[in-house]
Amino acid sequence: MADQWIEETLYDNWGQRFRVKQELARTTSPFQDIVVFESESHGRVLLLDGVVQITEGDEFVYQEMLTHVPLFTHAAPRNVLIIGAGDGGVLRRVLEHPGVEKAVMVEIDGAVIELSKKYLPNIAGNAWNDPRAEVIVGDGIDYVTRAADASFDAIIVDSTDPIGVGEVLFTDSFYEHCARVLTAEGLIVNQCGVPFMQADELHETSLRRAKFFPHVSAYVAAVPTYVGGFMTLGIASKGKSPAGQDVAAVRARAEAAGILGKTQYWTPEIHVGAFNLPPYIAKHLPADKA
Repeated sequence: MADQWIEETLYDNWGQRFRVKQELARTTSPFQDIVVFESESHGRVLLLDGVVQITEGDEFVYQEMLTHVPLFTHAAPRNVLIIGAGDGGVLRRVLEHPGVEKAVMVEIDGAVIELSKKYLPNIAGNAWNDPRAEVIVGDGIDYVTRAADASFDAIIVDSTDPIGVGEVLFTDSFYEHCARVLTAEGLIVNQCGVPFMQADELHETSLRRAKFFPHVSAYVAAVPTYVGGFMTLGIASKGKSPAGQDVAAVRARAEAAGILGKTQYWTPEIHVGAFNLPPYIAKHLPADKA
């Protein structure tokens, strides 16, 4: 029997492929094509519209950096809004922070949640059943538009790239409403692509956020299955600049939260160092207003 391979279709001139042990699910929701399969190299893999979203093998890199960096950057995050992240990994990491009182997760595609619960249960763990979690199958844009002023301390956006269902999460209107619903020290984080291949994504998103936030920055994480080098995670803050943090202070926060020493990628040193961007990435960010 011939080997079965699945090839990612993010770029038309460069890519990666996985040898498949078993295809677990293949369906088309009202929003996108969804495939879950067991790979030989990375464990189980989730693809949306032909693009790798998460793998069991390296999900910890992206999930830890998307979550712990903003929540240890904000002085005391109590209410957190998660948009997207249907696999539940961000929700799980948010709830690892004992100071978080409420985590609202809004995912537009319920099929992603259900397939993740069935085939990728280890990514979310017990987060779905945590009493602090409110999981909504709905439109994140609509939710932010209707949310009350200053109702969240942090917003974490875990979306696809700005095409298809994820496109509306990269607009001026979206960021304007995000700034409105955040508290005075609030901040927002979202993935801004791999700048070696997607520099426009980081550049344009940063310019949009700079219209509504005084501090716009980015930090990096090396996720093997997001091919092309560093993945950038864009961060914008209404309060203090997220860059230039103190390692000892971050370590003290992480130790008090019971998270220090329990991560596989994030550390206080990685947290602070990730903001030291190579010039080919830093040039796409606007100047800080402060």
